[in-house]
Amino acid sequence: MSFRFRAHRVTLNFKNMAKSENIVWHEQIIKRENREAIYGHKSFVLWFTGLSGSGKSTLALEVERKLFEKGCKTYTLDGDNIRHGLNKNLGFSPDDRVENIRRISEVAKLFVDAGIIVCTAFISPYKNDRKAARDLIDDGRFIEVFVKCPVEECEKRDPKGLYKRAREGKITNFTGISAPYEPPEKPEITIDSFKESVEIGAEKIIEYLSEKGYLS
Repeated sequence: MSFRFRAHRVTLNFKNMAKSENIVWHEQIIKRENREAIYGHKSFVLWFTGLSGSGKSTLALEVERKLFEKGCKTYTLDGDNIRHGLNKNLGFSPDDRVENIRRISEVAKLFVDAGIIVCTAFISPYKNDRKAARDLIDDGRFIEVFVKCPVEECEKRDPKGLYKRAREGKITNFTGISAPYEPPEKPEITIDSFKESVEIGAEKIIEYLSEKGYLS
């Protein structure tokens, strides 16, 4: 309980902290376009969103593997992994969820500036948070991938046993059970993981990227 209180307090401090007047933005000598010219592809974010158990991480890693085999500079930022380090002081209250996505959006932006294709696999349940992430990234470099799957199917899969614990009241603020999920209205890509295999979903994403000129 004390941990969650500290996490919540840190989130509020981040939001209310005044921006220092003694910092100046330094322009990079090597620009994103310089890196893209060397790497041979555009840099962008593939933002995977969906319920726990929908297959976000599995799909993101398969897409990353396929891109890597094509010689692309890629990296996957996974929700659980990020909470082991950068965001380990955040819980799952609404405020903490907002801060969780804000931080990862800033990290994703840095990856894009570095010329890298970054896949982010986060539930990111709130529309406003995903919009804020999109607005932070330059136009055309944020690709929302909705990994669509009925909550009933996600609960059947329950690879981490989270739904069971949420039903038992051992986990609070659990998306899809005791906390809301706001599905995207106009995602660039929708993968129905209830009907489509990981291989088919990954190929669908790669085809989209090729057709839109991201990989040329």
